[in-house]
Amino acid sequence: MGSKLLYFFVIGDILGTGIYALTGSVAGKVGGALWLPFLLAFVVAFLTAFAYLELVGKYPKAAGAALYTNRAFKKPFVTFLVAFAVMCSGITSASAAAMAFGGTYLPAAFGFEVGDTTTILVAVVFIALLATVNFIGVAHSVKANVVLTVIELSGLAIIICIGLFAVGGGDGEPGRLLEINTADQSWLLALTAATSLAFFAMVGFEDSVNMAEECQDPPRIFPKALLGGLATAAVIYVLVAITSSLLVTASDLAAAESGALLKVIDVGAPGFPRWLFEWIGVFAVINSALINMLMASRLLYGMANERILPRVFGTVHPFRRTPWVSIVVTSGIAVLLLSLAGSGGVSALGGTTALLLLCVFTVVNVAVLVLRKDEVAHDHFRAPTWAPVVGAVLCLYLVLPGLSGKTARDYYIGAGLIGLGVVLWGVNWLVLRSRGEQEAVKEFDPKALK
Repeated sequence: MGSKLLYFFVIGDILGTGIYALTGSVAGKVGGALWLPFLLAFVVAFLTAFAYLELVGKYPKAAGAALYTNRAFKKPFVTFLVAFAVMCSGITSASAAAMAFGGTYLPAAFGFEVGDTTTILVAVVFIALLATVNFIGVAHSVKANVVLTVIELSGLAIIICIGLFAVGGGDGEPGRLLEINTADQSWLLALTAATSLAFFAMVGFEDSVNMAEECQDPPRIFPKALLGGLATAAVIYVLVAITSSLLVTASDLAAAESGALLKVIDVGAPGFPRWLFEWIGVFAVINSALINMLMASRLLYGMANERILPRVFGTVHPFRRTPWVSIVVTSGIAVLLLSLAGSGGVSALGGTTALLLLCVFTVVNVAVLVLRKDEVAHDHFRAPTWAPVVGAVLCLYLVLPGLSGKTARDYYIGAGLIGLGVVLWGVNWLVLRSRGEQEAVKEFDPKALK
């Protein structure tokens, strides 16, 4: 894979559920200055990308954060926690997409209304269908990803063009772009809470490091492709956010929740064939959810094969050759999350995804500094020292209760998922100990998680 395909791969991994489903929720936290949280989320992601670039240049192997954590700290349990957090982030991200699918885009595409219970039921069926596709097996081509990316981009381009035409015609309220919601909190906390949630829209770029072994000369092409892809996605997001705020009040965007972009079309271009964007939205959330559930099930399978989780999760179907137990378990966790999320589930699950990955990014930013003493024979990108330092501080700031502006529900969901992982680790350790095989865990190879 060359630099151009990698560039589109990065953009394709970032675009999706975040901007399509969480624009309204972010507006509800920050107010009319909707563009600012997306810009700040980009800054945090951009700084963390420097750490990934140095590490993928030094170690051009798959496994990403788990590999870097293992090399830096050499603690199998810490490596497991990072790998399990990444897996859980895939499940929560897919669950958020399922809620957006069941509550907004599918009903809009077919012209019917749903309540909270129906939304959850549709989302559960959606997860079941994804599990079926996952079980059958999906050959995911990078070239096909380019086509999918273009389709998702077209939906966001529609929003931006509507904004340009509306503003050119004298519509829109520029004064909203500087309004920050301080009704019941300080402006800093409002901005932090919105940025922490908007960060969900910027995640995905870290998956590109798993393509390191498929690239031509990774140390040379990764910096330009990764940073360029991040910057492109950020420009698109900021333009979509500006358009949304110009045309629709923050309160109306918040009330529309995951249908905020549909509200923008209704206000900015009432004559536009709304069904076109509705179906693009359907496609966007399906694509995001499928990719994340594939990643989650394969990570669980990999951890079972490495004997850091019960080996039953590594069971492969004799005919389909897919990890069916891991698919069932990850899908079951997604269904449980949907049942517990209730109203506002898209925001809660998106916030939990951002929380888990911000924790992982904090570790990666620290790992790159620890691994500076580990010299390699080939040339590679070296991040300026201040970038991972500032990146780690900002990621940690967006994680800490009281500072991040996150709701208690985000922490409860995240803690529950990690707690489940710790229990599974403990059960596996006890089983291995009873067999006199507990030393096997010390040989954990993160590269096997790809």
